[in-house]
Amino acid sequence: MPIASPEQYAAMLDNAKQQGFAFPAINVTSSQTLNAALQGFADAESDGIIQVSLGTALYLSGARVQNRARGSKALAQYAHEVAQDYDVTIALHTDHCAIEYLDDWVRPLLADSIERRSRGLDPLFQSHMWDGSAVPLAQNLLVAEELLELSAQANTILEIEVGVVGGEEDGISHEINDDLYSTVEDARATVQALGIGERGRYLTALTFGNVHGVYSPASVHLRPEILGGIQSAIGAETGQARPFDLVFHGGSGSSAEEIAAAVTHGVVKMNIDTDTQYAFTSAIAGHMMSNWDRVLKVNGGYGDKKAYDPRTWGKPAESAMAARVVEAARQLGSAGRALR
Repeated sequence: MPIASPEQYAAMLDNAKQQGFAFPAINVTSSQTLNAALQGFADAESDGIIQVSLGTALYLSGARVQNRARGSKALAQYAHEVAQDYDVTIALHTDHCAIEYLDDWVRPLLADSIERRSRGLDPLFQSHMWDGSAVPLAQNLLVAEELLELSAQANTILEIEVGVVGGEEDGISHEINDDLYSTVEDARATVQALGIGERGRYLTALTFGNVHGVYSPASVHLRPEILGGIQSAIGAETGQARPFDLVFHGGSGSSAEEIAAAVTHGVVKMNIDTDTQYAFTSAIAGHMMSNWDRVLKVNGGYGDKKAYDPRTWGKPAESAMAARVVEAARQLGSAGRALR
């Protein structure tokens, strides 16, 4: 199926919230890992979200070019082409854009979407994330207001982060401490600034102890009940049950119980990067270590082209990553629920 239209993406999110499941949002770094994600979603019979990070956007444009917007658009164009042969619906998303990168990444992509819409075309990306976790909440929401207005013009969805996710991702890092928990006051300020959908749809990454990357379980203290408390408090004030469409960041290594609890509180999207990266790379490492004397030209030998052909080690790497995507879809409840 083609990449989701804005209307299909909205229907995906509505269905997840109503049916009580969440979509895996898989970070990719290349056409190869994008193909692996597509394979995984198709194998799971799950719709899903594929996303590009800040560093990947730069990487995709090539070391000589170094243009985040161009790199992102290039992969999106590729995705729009190859996704047509998969019987699932996929949305494209840009992940974690800090304030210093808005002008060379998210704003140009929004401008491109607005221009495409003027010609009757859908946007290349269906949503973008503004990561204001490194600035004061008032400034975070002021920028979010501007971006939400642009997103409405572009017919895309904005994702914001309210609170702080610990650990590090693409140079954005925070300590693992008590600042990792959003409050009802944070959520109330968000609604006052952005509304509850009437000014444009947005996803909210409220934080409840989340940490990017891989850490000892003793260092991470998730409290998904915080999400339920915020939904209840703001729901009572707005007259809407579970008013926020929530995103779970930093979920690698979380227990099945913690993930399930977060989903019951309105999480519709869970970011997955570390685990799928590891699945992909560990398969390559296994091939290289098992075939080192065929991959390398040892002692003046010739090696074996079939062993070092990137397709030889790429195929098992894609399969391993796809299997991890299937696992995520089953864990989050999206498997077998693809909208046809």
